[in-house]
Amino acid sequence: MKKFVIGLLAMIILSACAGGSSASIRGQWSLVLHGPTSSQSPAAPNVETSIEFKDGQMSGNVGCNGFSGEYNVDGDTITFSPVMSTLMFCEGPVGEQETATLAVLREHATFVLDGNTLTITSGDGSWSILLERK
Repeated sequence: MKKFVIGLLAMIILSACAGGSSASIRGQWSLVLHGPTSSQSPAAPNVETSIEFKDGQMSGNVGCNGFSGEYNVDGDTITFSPVMSTLMFCEGPVGEQETATLAVLREHATFVLDGNTLTITSGDGSWSILLERK
């Protein structure tokens, strides 16, 4: 009986651990909204807007420049390394979208993962992006 109880407890603990790790930001995401948290703007139409999080590396394009960097998740906080980006000049809505998105991906941010929707908010709470899983 003692072995049965120990085995049952082990299964419960393992299933609880597995359940907690199933929610992950890992994967490819499309930008839906961006900007100051008080006045979000929709992603620019007909512009490839994607971010991929994979094995501590992130990369993507949210305007006219590609970018990449490293990230680390701890609870509901993401810490970012400095983002490297190409340096093409972006103007109008595409440039604003890129500036707003990259403002969120600095130093540290908080995130909320709700199904196929990921909201990342800058550390000071002033900027955020809303992403949808591809």
